[in-house]
Amino acid sequence: MFTGIVEEVGSLAAREDAGDAAVLRIRADRVLEDVHLGDSISVNGVCLTVTASDGQEWTTDVMGETLRRSSLGALAAGDPVNLERAVAAGGRLGGHVVQGHVDGVGTVLSRTPAEHWEVVRVALPPELARYVVEKGSITVDGVSLTVSALSAADDPEPWFEVSLIPTTLRETTLGRRAPGDPVNLEVDVIAKYVERLLGARS
Repeated sequence: MFTGIVEEVGSLAAREDAGDAAVLRIRADRVLEDVHLGDSISVNGVCLTVTASDGQEWTTDVMGETLRRSSLGALAAGDPVNLERAVAAGGRLGGHVVQGHVDGVGTVLSRTPAEHWEVVRVALPPELARYVVEKGSITVDGVSLTVSALSAADDPEPWFEVSLIPTTLRETTLGRRAPGDPVNLEVDVIAKYVERLLGARS
């Protein structure tokens, strides 16, 4: 699992498509300091497995399901990516519980700068709206964020807003996302489990 605290912004060095899958080679620094084959690294919020590493780049296999259900399918060589190693047992949980399992792809709608932060509005798939609550947690491209506002419950085109501090704008790819850009979304897993359990009882 992850915490949604991005350790560094890497970049896609190369991509090799192979039918319904792809092999990605990613440039990185910090996340490779203690990497081993089979380790998990979050790439824009997607949990991927290290299949090779030379200390400067690492390689991972991405199946068709992941390419279809996340924004990784649109990644091209040179694109920046948010990277986070899986949290170590006993480590600090700085963000919230993040699985690295993308629930859907949202779209940046707008950016509103303030003096010391920036408000970003994101459209999300209607089927995910019920899991998003004001002041709750959501993961956007692998970044743990707090929902600062959201659309009405019956809005057919739901959205939510997050307020990004200067560190987030500077140290993650969210500072570069423009209106129209896709972003990977992972809602709070606890909400999904609660819904499932309550549904089973009724």
